[in-house]
Amino acid sequence: MHVAIACPHAGRMSSPRLTRGRHSRQNAVYAVTMATHHRQPLFQTPALANVVHDQLHHCDREGISQTHAWVAMPDHLHWLFTLREDDLSACLRRFKSRCARAINTIRRVSGPVWQSGFYDHRLRDDEDLRVQARYVVANPLRAGLVADIREYTYWGCQWISRHAGFDDL
Repeated sequence: MHVAIACPHAGRMSSPRLTRGRHSRQNAVYAVTMATHHRQPLFQTPALANVVHDQLHHCDREGISQTHAWVAMPDHLHWLFTLREDDLSACLRRFKSRCARAINTIRRVSGPVWQSGFYDHRLRDDEDLRVQARYVVANPLRAGLVADIREYTYWGCQWISRHAGFDDL
């Protein structure tokens, strides 16, 4: 089943050229959106969505990031995290590369998994991190995929229990 998901950033992931002259900040919080190549709904397949989850944790264990919230939609990923190094592009390049290798191994194919580029927003000091986390996790609800976040499998948030849903936040 192919589900078309509307994302405000669809079709306009930032070009790698746009990162020239941009500086990321260590210990800043970023909300990032990355789309799959040709918007393929790869993350409808549990094993492929689990790769994303595993690689987010891998980045955290390496000390590259500290994940606050994430959701793997069928054809894109939203990730809210604190960057623990000073190069956002390098962090995302590593993440995407490792995901692509694992996903291609599972699918027994080769080729791109992700669109080049990404959309990012660095949270200002006065933005509420928990509000942003709730916004990230609520994507399946806004897209009409589920009526209750507990019905969706591929998300995580450090402040929200998978069993209690938004009641925790």
